[in-house]
Amino acid sequence: MSEPTGAARRRGPFEVGDQVQLTDPKGRHYTFTLEAGKNFHTHKGSFPHDELIGAPEGSVVRTTGNVAYLALRPLLPDYVLSMPRGAAVVYPKDAGQILAFADIFPGARVVEAGVGSGSLSSFLLRAIGDSGMLHSYERREDFAEIARGNVERYFGGPHPAWQLTVGDLQDNLSDTDVDRVILDMLAPWECLEAVSKALVPGGILCCYVATTTQLARTVESIREIGCYAEPQPWESMIRNWHVEGLAVRPDHRMIGHTGFLVTARRLADGVEPPMRRRRPAKGAYGEDYEGPNKG
Repeated sequence: MSEPTGAARRRGPFEVGDQVQLTDPKGRHYTFTLEAGKNFHTHKGSFPHDELIGAPEGSVVRTTGNVAYLALRPLLPDYVLSMPRGAAVVYPKDAGQILAFADIFPGARVVEAGVGSGSLSSFLLRAIGDSGMLHSYERREDFAEIARGNVERYFGGPHPAWQLTVGDLQDNLSDTDVDRVILDMLAPWECLEAVSKALVPGGILCCYVATTTQLARTVESIREIGCYAEPQPWESMIRNWHVEGLAVRPDHRMIGHTGFLVTARRLADGVEPPMRRRRPAKGAYGEDYEGPNKG
């Protein structure tokens, strides 16, 4: 039985073509690709790539300036933050939430719109495996090419489960019996009618938006289309901690707002969502409210 795509690049001694992440004494990361006969240069000196080729992961190398660097393969969260960008990347904290709350499973059939630089595509492909299907749609050809290069660099070549289409989702979507739809775009409400026809009953729609106005319109549009259970919106934040002896405190900086997530379950055809019994806040639907698709 052959290994899953990219698995061979995640274990064993370093080989030519591997991505290597160096960590300096201050915790800063430097990522490069191993090439025979090349040297890695830094303001603290240099060392030959050949010193790492054939060495086990977790080795320590020293530069000509006698500075020690820890050498490891970059984890996917590290890789997506250091890879070339066309558009902003989906941060690992949000990608992890999408994988968990959109319930991405091995073999899943997933449609993604808004590929950006290929960050989320990489996470999705690793989760669905070679037996799944990820069909990604990207309006901009330049972004699509950057994403393709980043994904293929991580997996060591084309992924058998990935199809990338340049164009608008609502104009090109031909997929049927889709398990999950991920919309990372400016106006996800424009695609609701198209993706709702493609999603299987019980399937999950997940939208990733940046602002509160987008969030409000997305949630209200999902409610209005009438074929989903009550949408669930949220955001997540990460705060690291400093732990050294008796000095245990939160870091002064944190990864705060990056985007909002909304998930909703597709209902069976012809079924109306149960009436919500939660009382809305006073004034939520006052005289100024014109609905999600007005203005």
